[in-house]
Amino acid sequence: MNGLELFEKGGFIMYVLVLCSLGVVTIAAERLNFYRRLSRGMEQFSARLPIALRNNGWESTLEDCEESDNAVAFLAAAGIKEALRGGDVTLALDTAYNEVAGHLRAHLNYLGMIVTLSPLLGLLGTISGMISSFNVFSMQAGEPLAITGGIGEALIATATGLCVAIMALIIHTFLAQRLDEILSVLDKASSAVLAECGKNGERR
Repeated sequence: MNGLELFEKGGFIMYVLVLCSLGVVTIAAERLNFYRRLSRGMEQFSARLPIALRNNGWESTLEDCEESDNAVAFLAAAGIKEALRGGDVTLALDTAYNEVAGHLRAHLNYLGMIVTLSPLLGLLGTISGMISSFNVFSMQAGEPLAITGGIGEALIATATGLCVAIMALIIHTFLAQRLDEILSVLDKASSAVLAECGKNGERR
């Protein structure tokens, strides 16, 4: 039995599971590309940010931030601009941080949904297959081979649902770990900007 025959034996629910798996792959590719672009040079920029603020001044550091394309530069620029205006640096940093964090977390909830949904869809396929098996058994009693199609549908759908869920869980865990790493760097950068640009180096 080839893959196509197995797919067909899995029943209608297999098409839904294929859509789920395509969704997982699409989200993974988009998030990985977004994280890579947003974090390019981020750690190095964060490491030299406090020194730049002390030695080069706020205006010069702001120019460097605006020329850089990473999350730390965006966050630092928001804080420095507010400091130059004499405004609330803490509020500006918090607002920028929440904006970046929101973009970073986008679509991860869909992965979490697929992790939960896929086994349930597999269970639905199981129930559908077992119903078919019992219907056939009631009509063709004494012919065990007649019910194997429904049982096959049940097992294939269940196995596929679990495979999709496992794949989604692994990808979700990896992306969540990468998200935490980026947010950790942003936290350090936010503290550095606040220490240099906040009133007396303290939150206000």
